[in-house]
Amino acid sequence: MPAEDAPNKALVSRIHHVAVIATDYMRSKDFYSRVLGLEIIAETYRAERDSYKLDLRLAGGAAIELFSFPDPPPRPTKPEASGLRHLAFAVDDLDAVVERLSDRGISVEPVRVDEVTGARFTFFADPDGLPLELYEVTPPSTPR
Repeated sequence: MPAEDAPNKALVSRIHHVAVIATDYMRSKDFYSRVLGLEIIAETYRAERDSYKLDLRLAGGAAIELFSFPDPPPRPTKPEASGLRHLAFAVDDLDAVVERLSDRGISVEPVRVDEVTGARFTFFADPDGLPLELYEVTPPSTPR
């Protein structure tokens, strides 16, 4: 049977990158690299578009592409807008990350518990209001 006809076989293996358009490139660059601690891979200025592209890497290998464009339109609404709802980051110690963000003046919603998985999570926003989630993951051998 050809791979494309194999039942229950995913056609994709993992998220490679997520693209984010910033209204204030330097503010968002600082937020994603310094505040969240993502590694800067490359930064490119594209004069023909008057646009920056910043490639950032997460520990698991996925990447965020941070773009700037002149006068990008605003996001229509909060998480219920059609399209990408939010970007979720896995964290080992939710309380420690929430404390670090709060210490830097970033407002974080109260921690909630996923009613299906029992995992703890919360939301905060990037400088442009993009909803970001922190989702606490624990090793499978560690009971909750």
